Amino acid sequence: MTHFRPALLATALILPAVPAAAQEVMTPADVARIESTGTIALSNDGSTIAYTRVHAPDVSQGEPDGGSRQQLMLAEGPMDVAAWLPEDMRISGVDFTPDGSMVTFLWTPTGGDRGVYGVPVGGGAYRQLGGVAGAGVQAYGFAPDGSQLYMLVGPASNPQRAAESRAGFDAVVYEEELQFNRMFVANTGDSVDTAPREIAIPGYVDSFQIAPGGDWALITSAPTPLVDDSYTAKRPHILNLTDGSLLTIETPGKLGDLEISPDGRQLSMIAGVSANDPADTTLHLVDTATGAFRAINAGAAEAATDTEWMADGRLAVSVDVGVQSVLRFYSADGALLREYDTDGLILTGLEQGGNRLAVEANSPSHPNELFLFTGRGFERWTDHNPWLENIAMGAQRAYTYTARDGAEIEGVLIEPVGGVPEGGAPLILDVHGGPEAHESNGWVTNYSGPGQVAAGQGYAVFLPNYRGSTAYGTEFSMQHQGDAAGVEFDDLVDAKRALVAEGIADADRTGVTGGSYGGYATAWSSTHYSEEFAAGVMFVGISNILSKWGTTDIPTEEYNVHARRYPWEEYEQTLQRSPVYWADRADTPLLILHGDADPRVSPTQSAELYRHIRVRRPDTPVRLVWYPDEGHGNAMAAARYDYNLRMMEWFDTYLKTGDRDAPMPAPRPDLGLGD
Repeated sequence: MTHFRPALLATALILPAVPAAAQEVMTPADVARIESTGTIALSNDGSTIAYTRVHAPDVSQGEPDGGSRQQLMLAEGPMDVAAWLPEDMRISGVDFTPDGSMVTFLWTPTGGDRGVYGVPVGGGAYRQLGGVAGAGVQAYGFAPDGSQLYMLVGPASNPQRAAESRAGFDAVVYEEELQFNRMFVANTGDSVDTAPREIAIPGYVDSFQIAPGGDWALITSAPTPLVDDSYTAKRPHILNLTDGSLLTIETPGKLGDLEISPDGRQLSMIAGVSANDPADTTLHLVDTATGAFRAINAGAAEAATDTEWMADGRLAVSVDVGVQSVLRFYSADGALLREYDTDGLILTGLEQGGNRLAVEANSPSHPNELFLFTGRGFERWTDHNPWLENIAMGAQRAYTYTARDGAEIEGVLIEPVGGVPEGGAPLILDVHGGPEAHESNGWVTNYSGPGQVAAGQGYAVFLPNYRGSTAYGTEFSMQHQGDAAGVEFDDLVDAKRALVAEGIADADRTGVTGGSYGGYATAWSSTHYSEEFAAGVMFVGISNILSKWGTTDIPTEEYNVHARRYPWEEYEQTLQRSPVYWADRADTPLLILHGDADPRVSPTQSAELYRHIRVRRPDTPVRLVWYPDEGHGNAMAAARYDYNLRMMEWFDTYLKTGDRDAPMPAPRPDLGLGD
């Protein structure tokens, strides 16, 4: 799929591949060196495949800290790839010119603005193709004949505000001084058009695609740049590029992937089916002449994740069904043509060119890699971590259990390397956020996910798709609504009990971790359900629903798809569903970690729980760690490595031993950096 969106760097961390000794187990340092594919692009005729290799500094080996980077690569065939730009160029937005002669990308030169650049497929130097003075390009797209370049850029600079800021007057007026993106079109040629023309666009536009005929653009727009509006009020529009007229597609819920059919008569659209649908998981077809749309898989126990129109008019769709993925093809009228089993691959992205379909996918044994769909199966084209072949991994599989009310709950189970010992293994429940998300039976090891690192140290890990999760149908994903910390978190305790009953887990050595809503689950499990859990590691989590609503950047989304009522409508129940209310029960050693610049879940949520436990249960081990300048998740390599080390050290201290009274680890983990 071709998305002209403000590019976000992927988040995996890597190190150049170095063969490991046979049968080593995975370590936090290994997690810090994992690399993956980032984005994929195909030329219009399908003859050339470009992608980005995602890498970051290996701080475990003393390299200077930094965020993830993407390096441009060209793939010629299976395991035949070549770097097309230097490793230290931070690029994004990879695509091709319409004639396929150049790979295009976004790049910010030193001291300049982010612009559109291109490098010849046949080799040669890169050069700038377009830009807007004083503003960075966030997304771009070419007219079908290549004669014009459309660019979405940031707001115009304000010299007066810049001067005031330099003088120290840098106060921020909360949610008032909002700035909107702008759209420009420039002529292409041998030189950069220095006077591109601005196009009027409605609201805050965050993505666009140019129609095959070049006469209109599909844009997505929200009333304001506020994140809450992006969840609850973003809509697709068909913008006539000649007269500026607008046709709005009045979708009822959250908006996901949008693609234009080859004849321009239809859109594929993944969206929610109502304002109360927690996630965009339902496939729709949209008539571009009228804006009318109809659902294709409404009510199915699955989640559509990505779409791509083939050149012959078929629609390819990746679908998650529980913890697995399938690839489907539909006809232009929405009839199912064929479904392909992925043989254990978890599909995360599709891209088409010349009726050739490239796929980004991962599995229990590797992170995202590039595959080509051959019509019969999936041919692997890249291997960015060959050293993983020498890592002993715990057996990983789908696991289903029955909750206390008879509901069937699925998740992903990783057994310890070498198998489950007699009497059961120490168990870590790794709880996903959202809760409108789900775990797939693919690559689940990352800086905040213990996965195979824990398996290598003798732990079992279970990733539950508790009620509220996606990929089991809209009805399942709505079962948590109006019942915060109710059946959704009862499902976690029932998971523990089921695994204990099967001899997989040790009842006295079960811990829990998770971020965001998974952090809420960890806080609840470490207070209300403290007797069930021997250790907890909470990340950017919720502890007080009353104060969370007033400090988050998504209050309307919280009302629509979670609470279904405002806190003041039932103050007492809202407080009773807050972990701070139950802090007097907290006997679970709890490590709390949070970015101090988190706009989604205020860092004060972590501070509240820390203070409540310290005062009300002073003998319970509790530690609060701030990550400076990090938001709702850690972006920098050092903060990620530090997190992984701390998480495993905490579990080793309290969970593996089962000793809730053990002394806390030293405040600083051993980074292994020497002097």
